[in-house]
Amino acid sequence: MIFGELQYTCTEAKQFADRGQIEKWVHLYLNSAGKNPKFSDGLMKQKRYWVGPILVDVDRLQRCHGPENEPNMEYYSSVEHWEYKVGRFERMFRDNWDAPPPIIQHINGVLSVRDGNRRTAALKRAGILQYWVIIWDDESVEHILNTLSK
Repeated sequence: MIFGELQYTCTEAKQFADRGQIEKWVHLYLNSAGKNPKFSDGLMKQKRYWVGPILVDVDRLQRCHGPENEPNMEYYSSVEHWEYKVGRFERMFRDNWDAPPPIIQHINGVLSVRDGNRRTAALKRAGILQYWVIIWDDESVEHILNTLSK
């Protein structure tokens, strides 16, 4: 990490986590490079419990955003825009991109991607089986860890 200048990489997120500041990194990221200040505001409305970055199987992550017309897709993206972004990210992953970890909500045993849906799709396309994620739960860290141990 360059002194005073954040890079918003997975490595940097791990450094914040090592200092017990992963929630701070999440909000810094969402309000800058992540371009999602409304999500940050929503997260701050109540106490959240955070784990990560932690390495998980990419297949366990359930996207909520994409071009598919399915019930679990809360947010729609046109096929053209989706393919452009995911294809770009896939190439970056193949070139060893140190991407920001997706931000995941743990809901009743499901790991729902709340930020990083395109990165998650690109990871799968690039054949990357595991990646680092940041997970939050509204009740406890134990809820997350119990799901991850299954």
